[in-house]
Amino acid sequence: MKQSILAGLLLVLSGVTGLMAQKAPQPKSQKEVEAINAMIKATTPDERIKTADFLLTKFADTEFKAIAMQMTAEAYEMKNDPDKMEVWCEKTIEADPKNYACMLMIAGGTAKRARDTDLDLSENVAKVDKYAKQALETLKDAQKPNPNIPDDQWNAAKKDYMAQAHEAFALENVLKKKYDVAISEFKEAIDGAASPDPVTMVRLGQCYNQAGKHDDAVAILDKVMATPNLNPQIRQFAQAERVRAVQAKGPAAKPAATPAATEAPK
Repeated sequence: MKQSILAGLLLVLSGVTGLMAQKAPQPKSQKEVEAINAMIKATTPDERIKTADFLLTKFADTEFKAIAMQMTAEAYEMKNDPDKMEVWCEKTIEADPKNYACMLMIAGGTAKRARDTDLDLSENVAKVDKYAKQALETLKDAQKPNPNIPDDQWNAAKKDYMAQAHEAFALENVLKKKYDVAISEFKEAIDGAASPDPVTMVRLGQCYNQAGKHDDAVAILDKVMATPNLNPQIRQFAQAERVRAVQAKGPAAKPAATPAATEAPK
């Protein structure tokens, strides 16, 4: 087996797994390398699911089991199938208890789908809280998944992962109508990220509106819309939320729930 093939394979995988670097997974045959490469090179969610299933089935003892499971979970997330995404995330965490990426997928996905009118709201809030806390705790001591990753890139990645956890906490507190706590968590997510997500900033604007802090909503939404090369859909949601803030301003303005039509894109 060529060392260059394996090194390149592990470098690609470093961006998609929470596995620790102390013991990098090793393929046992050239056939397994080919199966792993096919999974990595898959260009569609369905192709990724198919190739990951082939690896897990054909090479039952593969050390890339957790990676294949995580890739399957991510593929189902891309297919907008949250139930199967969660199933595969849970399988991944069972195989790799330190897989913070899957913890964050469950926490964030649950928080974004939940509504304060859900009959299972308390269960969903508990799930968000559990997995977001586990992810943050794991990330504290997380080492590079690949020693070849430069320190600055790894530190930036950790910041962005932690930002995802704080956003999940923020959404959890929006569901509980604890807007001041939610605002604090949104700000933690934005300020702590290496690359702040404009969608998170729109959600902060929504939360400011819900809390009746319309001037603050306008300020953050103006900042979003000033972002270079902003996705048109995000700009549309930011503009709609800003209009809502401006219309609500005044001494008689009251906190109000965000209409579904102006929810930030998932």
